[in-house]
Amino acid sequence: MKNIFIVNPAAGSKDSSYAVEREILKISDKYDCEIYFTKYAGDATRYVSEYCKSHAEPLRFFSCGGDGTLNEVANGIVGFENAAFGCYPCGSGNDFVKYYGGAESIESFLNVEKLLKGTEQLIDLIRIGDRYCVNICNFGFDAVAAKIMSKLKYNKIFGGSRAYYTGAAKALFGSMKTHCRIEVDGEVLTDGDILLCTVANGKYIGGSFLCAPRAENDDGYLDLCLVNPISRLSFIKLVGLYKNGLHLDDKRCSSFIDYRRCKKLSIKGGKDFIYALDGEIYEIPEMEIEVVPKAVRFVVPQGLPY
Repeated sequence: MKNIFIVNPAAGSKDSSYAVEREILKISDKYDCEIYFTKYAGDATRYVSEYCKSHAEPLRFFSCGGDGTLNEVANGIVGFENAAFGCYPCGSGNDFVKYYGGAESIESFLNVEKLLKGTEQLIDLIRIGDRYCVNICNFGFDAVAAKIMSKLKYNKIFGGSRAYYTGAAKALFGSMKTHCRIEVDGEVLTDGDILLCTVANGKYIGGSFLCAPRAENDDGYLDLCLVNPISRLSFIKLVGLYKNGLHLDDKRCSSFIDYRRCKKLSIKGGKDFIYALDGEIYEIPEMEIEVVPKAVRFVVPQGLPY
């Protein structure tokens, strides 16, 4: 088994590539390991795909970065049956790995030996056009906050783990409505203004928001959470429920939240419509979203349930 660590020096609020390299070198005498440092956005997908094409033996690629780097590695292994991927989380959000036990699971993913001894789980992916999403695709208020966050993650005061909160606070001063038409499995769900919408394979977003508490990443379904417009005051009062994953069971939220499982969505937005795909921002007025069941194998560290 060949293990290739894909290190993104630009991930997180500081360059942790040398610290990651040190951890890998500690166990390199016991395992067949290689390290590759990405050079630009999209480089991980290119490198992983080319590596898979030229190697027939079993491969494991470990993303060393945040959710964006993990997304690139996943896009690189799609279609290659001899390849699996895992994650050494050292980005600003690290949302997907929290599926396996919240923030407490991070420690296991940061243990390189537990990673290398991990079990492979077949998981679903979300397909948006020719791109694949591992964790969550979202639009509306969340995407606006993510766009602001992306500009702040290297800021010493407002960056790092605080970036999403800062982004959300700044987004509160803008428009809290996004106009779009959403069809879910052929049925029109809405054609008007929304506050936000998440299409989830994982559970967490923004570093610590449990937006999709019922999501299962291997059930062949997407979990959609549509939040209709509410006042700023109501948002401030209730955002704690959303953060802690209590919004689906609290009666105060039932009048403006629609949560359902689905297979396919069609989205039509306006001229400046943006969406976030595993935290990365894209601008496109229309898109088709669908689940790809059991698309790739993800390495769950030794000792963690799934």
